[in-house]
Amino acid sequence: MSPESARLSRRLLLGSAAAAPAAGLLTAPAHAAPTTKSRRDLSTQLLDEWAAAPGAHPLIPDISHAGYRGGERPRRPRTVADVVDFGARPNSPNDAAAAFTAAVRYAGERGGGTVVVPAGTYRLDSPLWIHWSNVVLKGAGRGRTILHFTKPLEESYRPNLQPSLQSRWSWTGGQIWVMPAERKAQSEAEDYATSEGWLLGETLADVGAASRGQRTLLVNTTANLKAGDLVVLETDNPADAGVLRHLAGDIPGLPSYDWRTRAPQLTTGSGGQYVQYASLQWPVRIEAVLGERLVRLAQPLRYDLRPSWPSRLREIGPTVHDVGIESLTIRNELRPMTIHNRHPGANGLCFQAVHDCWADDVRVENCDLGFGFTTTKAITLTNVVVGGRSAHHSFACRMQAHDNLVDGFEIEPFTVALPSGALHHGLNLEGLSAGNVWRRGKMAEGTFDTHRAMPFENARTDITLVNNGRVGGSAASGPLFGARIAHWNVRITSGSPYAIHLTDVAPRSITVGLQGLTSTASGLPRDFQGDLENATYLPDARPAVPDLYAAQRLSCGVA
Repeated sequence: MSPESARLSRRLLLGSAAAAPAAGLLTAPAHAAPTTKSRRDLSTQLLDEWAAAPGAHPLIPDISHAGYRGGERPRRPRTVADVVDFGARPNSPNDAAAAFTAAVRYAGERGGGTVVVPAGTYRLDSPLWIHWSNVVLKGAGRGRTILHFTKPLEESYRPNLQPSLQSRWSWTGGQIWVMPAERKAQSEAEDYATSEGWLLGETLADVGAASRGQRTLLVNTTANLKAGDLVVLETDNPADAGVLRHLAGDIPGLPSYDWRTRAPQLTTGSGGQYVQYASLQWPVRIEAVLGERLVRLAQPLRYDLRPSWPSRLREIGPTVHDVGIESLTIRNELRPMTIHNRHPGANGLCFQAVHDCWADDVRVENCDLGFGFTTTKAITLTNVVVGGRSAHHSFACRMQAHDNLVDGFEIEPFTVALPSGALHHGLNLEGLSAGNVWRRGKMAEGTFDTHRAMPFENARTDITLVNNGRVGGSAASGPLFGARIAHWNVRITSGSPYAIHLTDVAPRSITVGLQGLTSTASGLPRDFQGDLENATYLPDARPAVPDLYAAQRLSCGVA
């Protein structure tokens, strides 16, 4: 247990009489039924405990900084182009992809601006890449502006097969793809088979030891740092798996877990590690430079920094920011869905190696992947919908994608059911991703898909779902859950606890206010033995704190 966790536990156990019910929060079994009065109050008490040390609570993640620029509203630039002026014609049988690309390029090469897409249906025979910052593509409303993509990525761009013949387009890539040109070129040079994330630049400073929840860091120099910089905190992942054990909450059962054989993709020295997991890479903004040796971060550390895990601040490298996609539908040509992981890339919107972007009022139809985050920071999706025929991933958040927010979303009933041999996942989290939030959602399809490779410190809150999807993830990717996964105020209409209830599977995690369940078994395989040190509160009750994200932000003084 970290020092912060120990202090929190001690305060909970030895606090004032007014806080006495909270003592039981950490000591009572997960199945204990609180009194009626305490059931009304427990979520508020938990929030108070979190607020006493944001970023250091033993069970509750700090999600208060999720979203565009830490939760701000996007700044929309002035209109500089209309796709019609570049040759696009609504409701025409002709391919408009070149016109869209020219309009986006025109805006991007002039420093950015809004590109207007008038009402109508536009045919596009190839994907639309956005390689420039400060560009907004804005339609007339998702019911009025339709971008009809006639071919999947496999046909319109290129195949992308693993040696197993599984298609990588099953989980990444988009018909609209926001991605720096340098990252695209590197991926093509590597045949999309090696790295997917940031192309990190120079080391700016080495970082000393620090504790989770801390914001002030000791560095060897601040000469290359200034307030407002977005840098990447990179932490080595040594072969002893100490970092991985820490991200799993340092629970008692971890010594018996064989990382090299059960999680080779995560584990240094296993012979099967993915290159993007050789280090933790967390983009974070410098809030202040405090003299020659100290900097203050804009948000608390998510994990300890220890001498045996060398850490440094690095340039983020080529990237794209402040791109918005608004008020339109991405419609794929309706084709039969393929069997699992053989999907050709009838995808929606993908953000990759970018930060501080957004989408609003966007619908994706007939997709393999709806909305994708691949190595991103601070992306906000608002009022987004996945509909049409059955999907593989409605949402995918992967490869160290951090602090993204999906706010107000819906997965509609599929108009064409899943075929035999296919799976739909739902709200995907994987690949050491942290700080991500889904809130205010309705899911007629899918589940809470925590997809291995140990995502940690994420939340799904104020969501209603049927709960009919399936959890996935490669067996070589290791544990399903890292520490501090929160499922908070979730309403299940089918009664199924599958992948929603965490008591028997997730380390150092919390469920609050799961309503409608008929049992408590997650139905997922257990990775770690012994006490998982997690907790479940307010079963079958609506918590007084209905939205963890909103409550944390209010507690921090931001709306």
